[in-house]
Amino acid sequence: MARKIRRDDTVMVIAGKDKGKTGNVLRVDTRRDRVFVEGLNMIKRHERPNPQRPQQTGGVIEREGPIHISNVALLDPESNRPTRVGIAYTDGERKRVARRSGRSID
Repeated sequence: MARKIRRDDTVMVIAGKDKGKTGNVLRVDTRRDRVFVEGLNMIKRHERPNPQRPQQTGGVIEREGPIHISNVALLDPESNRPTRVGIAYTDGERKRVARRSGRSID
């Protein structure tokens, strides 16, 4: 199934601890309905150094955690406010459309 939110989209978090913050989507996990947004939902992992991999040093690693796709909204390219996404077909081609302004996203 084609998703309405894709990699490199600018989204706003509408629920949770990072509510109101915006960022770019790094990747989308379609099997679990999750998105990873740049700089949001940061989690810490304690990793020990691996002698077989010298580039992997130990310490506390901070990285983006998953956010459920229902807790983010795409930003309207015109007003820079959250919007729902619609689908429009022009010349047999599927396009994503911002519901707030009616502008094409793709």
